[in-house]
Amino acid sequence: MNTIESLKWRYAVKKFDTNSTLAPSQIEILKEAFNLTATSYGLQPLKLVIINNKNIQEELVAASFNQPQVLEASHLLVICIPKKYTITEVEEYFDLVKKIRATPDAVINPFKTFLTADISKKTQEELLVWNRNQAYIALGNLLTVCAVEQIDACPMEGFVPAKYDEILGLDEQNLTATLVLPVGFRAEDDYMKDLKKVRKNLEDVVIEFN
Repeated sequence: MNTIESLKWRYAVKKFDTNSTLAPSQIEILKEAFNLTATSYGLQPLKLVIINNKNIQEELVAASFNQPQVLEASHLLVICIPKKYTITEVEEYFDLVKKIRATPDAVINPFKTFLTADISKKTQEELLVWNRNQAYIALGNLLTVCAVEQIDACPMEGFVPAKYDEILGLDEQNLTATLVLPVGFRAEDDYMKDLKKVRKNLEDVVIEFN
């Protein structure tokens, strides 16, 4: 399949095959794809929790409005953002830039000064909204990679973040669950499997200036 064919193939799976499990190589691809996701300024204010534990997945079902995909999926991915975001993360980013690229301070410092000031003047609520936007970028990237790799998925906003934080011990890591993505393989009897994809015509969603 080419990319467009893969995107037509994907859908939000309603029932996973409980007898099929993603291979370690497939999970590695999803890890790498997550890490390579574009984020504002390249700051990566995100963490990915990967759950392959049926006891934990079962416990999370109730915190997901009883959506069965949370348990049925091979793995459950949880995209998290910091509860409190500080300039420490900015400083660590520039330390990494310097380590990987050997960029001199004369080049780094002007941008570092600007970005540190910009982060410092934002409220924590503004930073939560900003970082949540980055989580959606990561989700979109993961969904596309899943499609290309023929991995089924079901993006979810319908869950109780506070319960996820409690069950997964995210509070202790200054994290909060933001988006959930069960991944695996569609069941043969998933009623959505063979339905035609419903999308608007291109001319209704794309505006072009030539």
